[in-house]
Amino acid sequence: MNKIFTIVAISVFTCTLFAIQSETKSDIRLHSVRENIDKEAVITKKEVSIVDSFKHMFQDGKVSGQIRTMYAGNEQKAQNTPNNYATAIGGKLKYELAELQGLNAGVAFYTSHDMNFATGDALHQNNELSSSDGSYTQMAEAYINYKYKDFNFRAGRQVLDTPLADSDDIRMISNSFEAYVVSYNFNGFKFMAGNIQSWQGYDANLDTPWEKTGKNGTNFGGLAYHDVWELNLWYYNVTNQVNALYLSGGIQYDITQNSLIHVMAQYLHESERASSGYATEIYGAMAEVVLKGVSLGIAYNKSVATPLKMSFSGFGGGTLFTSMDTLILDDIADDRDTHAFVPSIGYEIEDFSFLYAYGDFKGDANSLGNKAHIIEQDVSLEYNVNDEFLVACVYAMQEDKENSVKTDHDWNRFQLMVNYNF
Repeated sequence: MNKIFTIVAISVFTCTLFAIQSETKSDIRLHSVRENIDKEAVITKKEVSIVDSFKHMFQDGKVSGQIRTMYAGNEQKAQNTPNNYATAIGGKLKYELAELQGLNAGVAFYTSHDMNFATGDALHQNNELSSSDGSYTQMAEAYINYKYKDFNFRAGRQVLDTPLADSDDIRMISNSFEAYVVSYNFNGFKFMAGNIQSWQGYDANLDTPWEKTGKNGTNFGGLAYHDVWELNLWYYNVTNQVNALYLSGGIQYDITQNSLIHVMAQYLHESERASSGYATEIYGAMAEVVLKGVSLGIAYNKSVATPLKMSFSGFGGGTLFTSMDTLILDDIADDRDTHAFVPSIGYEIEDFSFLYAYGDFKGDANSLGNKAHIIEQDVSLEYNVNDEFLVACVYAMQEDKENSVKTDHDWNRFQLMVNYNF
């Protein structure tokens, strides 16, 4: 705990140094610790130019991307489990054509390479940044797009951010999907439907890129509304694996220019297909109050399990309100009822942000009589030097409270990222 207090003290001191004027950001508040930790590193989408000739599609095409370097080290406490660390450099490079009569296309390469002089050897290598081989390069986006008024169709490798299929950009390589997606905007509602065939990225395992998303892919459809009120209603059919229905709703209300309240509820129902072992119901709620840059939040999820079954978090970081940097409810939800409780405190001032969250995850006895109780604490510091340049660090501490001996859930993790978007 001394390390936590040291980090908090440094954070408060840094806040004092940067203190000039605080204000609440007017954009949509995010729902979980996991979403918040590296939210600023996402590349801002560049507006596609509209042209009147094939030649100008290339002449007016846009180049964008990011350069990212990251250090991530794990201090393992379980016996005979070696510490590991890695330092990687990489990023994304994207080229997108201008739009001609509604048509355009884009391609992007994602890459990450370990820096050997600052990376552990053999068992001491942290393979979550650049795979076990120490390098990773994929043509992660390659799509054609057609747009007509409020209708859009995109086919090929692309980035998706839906409740159970998302980019989850929290390490070096974010997720992307090979998919066919249609969307339509109407009076503030966004309708989306499509088929996802495969995916790649940190959550998909960098050692085995482009894994299938079900025997015949994943069919999905949903609608979303985001204004003062927020609504999500989605359905996923992961073929020969699971059907999932997701619903969430709530409100983000600005009381004054510098204060707001944010309240949400969610429900996820999963039914098994082809004896896959996935079946559960999950309920959740969260509440957040923001006043002059200081935020106080609380989140809760409960999983009601079917005997000998497990839950499915989706293709990405998942949508649960209690998801931490590393720990999610799925990690302990097999064959047991579970619940997670996450209080948090944050502070934002100008381009600086601080977040501390305490995740308490408990599981009832499973069919073998084994219980689970894991604590994860996350401390996140981010500084946006400008709109393009970000420095961010995360310190995560996980502890297995149920076992008297140290397990795979006893460790400390530190991550430092420097990110430049262009």
